Amino acid sequence: MKKIFSYGAAALFALVIMTYASDEPVKTFEGEISDTQCAMNVHSLTRSHREMLKSKSHGNTPADCTIYCVDYLGGRYVLVSGKKVYYLDDADEIKKFAAQKVRISGVLDERAESIHVVSVSRL
Repeated sequence: MKKIFSYGAAALFALVIMTYASDEPVKTFEGEISDTQCAMNVHSLTRSHREMLKSKSHGNTPADCTIYCVDYLGGRYVLVSGKKVYYLDDADEIKKFAAQKVRISGVLDERAESIHVVSVSRL
C-alpha cells in the first residue's frame, strides 16, 4: 500500500512540474477578483454581486459575497477582465483581494482559461 501511495505521489509531483515548467512567458492581467458563481451567471443575471447583495443572502459587500461563494458554494476565485473570466490558483493569496481591482502577473493556460499566479497587487 505504501508503494502504491509513493508511486502515486511521485506521478502527481511529476505532472505538476511538467505543467508549470513550461516555456510560457509571465504575462500581466488586470481586472477584478470575483467568484465563478457571480462571474459566470450561476446565481447572477448581471455577472456581478448585485442580486446577492440586494437579498443580503451572501453578505453585505462584494468581498463578502465572493468569499461566501468560494467557501460555501463550491466556487473558485476568478479574474474578470473585460468579458474574459480566468480561473486562478493560489486561493489563499487571492482571497485577500476578493472583489478588488488587481494586477496579476502569471502564466496563462489558454486551454484551461486559467492563470498560474506569480504575484498580485491592488490597483
